[in-house]
Parts: sequence; structure tokens; C-alpha cells
Amino acid sequence: MRYSVYRAAFETLALTGVSPLIRRVSRAKGVIFTLHRVLPDAPAAFSPNAILQVTPEFLEAAIVKTRAAGFDIVDLDEAARRIEAPEKTKPFVVFTFDDAYRDNLQYALPILKKHNVPFTLFVSTALTDGKAEVWWLALEDIVAASTVVVIPERSGPRYADAATLAQKQKLYDELYARHRTMPEPRRVEALHALADRAGLDLGAHCRSLIMNWAELATFADDPLCAIGAHTVHHYELSKLPEDTMRFEIDRSRSIIKAQFGKAPAHFSYPIGSPVAAGPREFAAVKELGFRTAVTTRPGGLYHEHAGHLEALPRISLNGRFQKERFLDVFLTGAIFSMLAGGKVNVG
Repeated sequence: MRYSVYRAAFETLALTGVSPLIRRVSRAKGVIFTLHRVLPDAPAAFSPNAILQVTPEFLEAAIVKTRAAGFDIVDLDEAARRIEAPEKTKPFVVFTFDDAYRDNLQYALPILKKHNVPFTLFVSTALTDGKAEVWWLALEDIVAASTVVVIPERSGPRYADAATLAQKQKLYDELYARHRTMPEPRRVEALHALADRAGLDLGAHCRSLIMNWAELATFADDPLCAIGAHTVHHYELSKLPEDTMRFEIDRSRSIIKAQFGKAPAHFSYPIGSPVAAGPREFAAVKELGFRTAVTTRPGGLYHEHAGHLEALPRISLNGRFQKERFLDVFLTGAIFSMLAGGKVNVG
């Protein structure tokens, strides 16, 4: 239902051609795009994480459309400078990729190099070590491969039906919601218990999806790429005690510096929603000296963000909205700011 409403809104905006008109009167200076996976194949019928996946063709179309619409494609350092400038600047777009999926190397990097696109790749260091869990995709893969899922509970195992598409979607939604609300140590414990019963090796699963350090070196050596920090374990920071939260942020930066000789200047909050990161986390990132930090709160970038560079909004290039006619909407930050309440949202 939610996607149907959003799609209807996108279709209306695309059909009326109103997005360029909004940009002309908007004070928005630019937008930051969020991407995760870049894959050529269409998602399977059961793919609850399809929103995180775009095709190489859509990525290339987004780059071409961005420049054709009069935007510069810049890195986060230049974006910060333009946000801080009180005067009107040429509109800009920043491309960012979270988690360092291996498909970014195979499918995204050639396109980014072909079009000379600067970008930021945010790395969770324990994922790159193969010692953490890509838990949202692990849940998907467990449910996808099963007709019945054994869910360990304190009262004993529960057997959840997952034979039909509807049953799979309902079960995934339930498991995802439960994992989001659990304290992180309990979530990790619950995921491992679930994976053990399903026969899924979480370490191998992580290593199959996420680049290792040798593969990441290709990005670190490329002048188009800035490596950003994304915590150690990809924990939801709001659920952690203060000292653990700060350790996750600072340690990821130290590990990346040890690997590549340069400390990241930019940070991405895992999950990045208002529930996952708020004023406490923003203050910690600012105190730790990062130049910028990005959320997943939707919105355009305004001069007012100069005072809140540790809480920048981003617009997701959503895998369920891969139509070239929608790109004018994605480029119009003011639309997403209005959806977020029309304010610089940092609280």
C-alpha cells in the first residue's frame, strides 16, 4: 500500500513535469543520493530488500540525467563547501554507496569511471573482515530458501510457514521488525540461532556479499573514490550505550586509516533513520571531527545545513522506482524536504 501511494505520487510528478519548475524556485542547493547494490538481474518474486538494488543501466541513466539537468556531480568535501556558501551556487549531486557490496566493484565502478563520477563508499569494517552479519539479507535468504522456518524461542521452537509468497513476505516483515527492536547483542544471538537452524553460515554469507580489503584497495587507490566510515559492526547506534556507540564510530575510522593510510573524513549512520540515529549520535560524530555525516532521512540540502553537517539528509535511488521518468523527481530535493515536514530535520 505504501509503495502504491509513493508510486502514484511519482507518476503524477513525472507526468506533469513539475519537478524542474520546483527546482527553479527552491532554495535547495543539491542532493545526496544513497545507493547500496548494483546488479544486472531483476529481483526474484520474493525480494524484500529489492529497494536496495538498482541495475547498472539505471545508475548510468541517473548520472547522465543529473548532468543533463544542469547539476554538477561533486564529492562530499565540495558539497560541504557549497552548503556553507551563503550565496547561490550551481546545483550539485553527490553519489554515495553504503556497505561495500562486491557488486559495486563489478558493476558500479566501471560506470562511475566511464563518466568520471566522484563518489563515496561507506565501509563497515567488520563486514569487510567477514566477521559481522548482513542480517537483513540473511533473513531474506533464510525465508526464501524455506517452506517452514524454525524460530528458536524461550518456550521452544516455533514453526512458521513460508511456502507461499504471501507467507514469506509476512514472515520476513515479522522477523525484520523483531530484529530492529531487539538490543544489538540479543539481535545477533537471535540471528545466529535462526541461521544455525536453517543451515546458513553467516560468515560465509557475509563474505559472499561484501568486498574484502584487497578488493576495497581498488577503490581506495582510485582518485574518484573517498572511503567513508560506517561503524565496525553496522549496529543501530541508537540502541548502544554511549561508550560503545562512540567506539563503533571511532574504531571504524581508525581501522580504515590503518588499512589505507588515510582517515575517513565522512561518516554514514547504519540504517540512518530517525529511530536509528539522533542528536546523541550526531553530537558524537561532530565531536570526533568528521567533516560530514549522512543519514537516510529524505530531503534536499540547504544553506541551513551548514550548522548541521553531521546530520545531512539523503535521497535513496530506490530499486522499486527504476524508471528514467522518475529521475527528475529524485533530483528535486525540495519535494523530499516537503515530505519530511519542510524543515532541516536533525532532531
